[in-house]
Amino acid sequence: MASNYHIKSYCHIKNQTVSLNGQIVFEDDSKLFPDFIKNAYRALDTKYAKFFKMDNLSKLAFIAADVLLKNENLNPEKEENIAIVFSNKAASLDTDRLHQEAIQNKNNYFPSPAVFVYTLPNICIGEISIKYKLFSENSFFIFDSLNAEHLASYSNSLLDMKKADQVLCGWIDLDENQYEAFLYLVSKNGKIAHSKEQIITLYNT
Repeated sequence: MASNYHIKSYCHIKNQTVSLNGQIVFEDDSKLFPDFIKNAYRALDTKYAKFFKMDNLSKLAFIAADVLLKNENLNPEKEENIAIVFSNKAASLDTDRLHQEAIQNKNNYFPSPAVFVYTLPNICIGEISIKYKLFSENSFFIFDSLNAEHLASYSNSLLDMKKADQVLCGWIDLDENQYEAFLYLVSKNGKIAHSKEQIITLYNT
């Protein structure tokens, strides 16, 4: 059945490149993810002091969401009814390893609260919600790979039930220096039909 909703815009972060709607907005030759994402933060004029305290998964999600939402020219004083639906294949495994190492170090046992707080994948949703005042539904799903059918049906149902006016959804995955973000914004307005096929096409672009 055809969807009544459309993809307004989409963002990719992979291979040392950030793109919006298929157009490159930042690229860098940094081989290490922490260097790349910090350079992207500065070049894209992100302006969020807490960024530097985040774990790498949250930084990846935050920059991708910021590129998309900044493009929407949202009113910074207004609460937005935008739901968030994210997914990946490893939850917060990258940060979980750091926390586990701290626990296992008997000679220097001091698990950092700054690390522990990021051992849940949905923490990155919270950071995005705080900056953009998003107080609608949010979920983080774990799949082996991008599950376009689930993203489409779940976000469409949120819109059908009027639990959100728009949905920010997609794939945010990071494991050390292997990283990939694909986010898109779906609403009643837009030029791209919100369907499993179109999501896969944009993801593979």
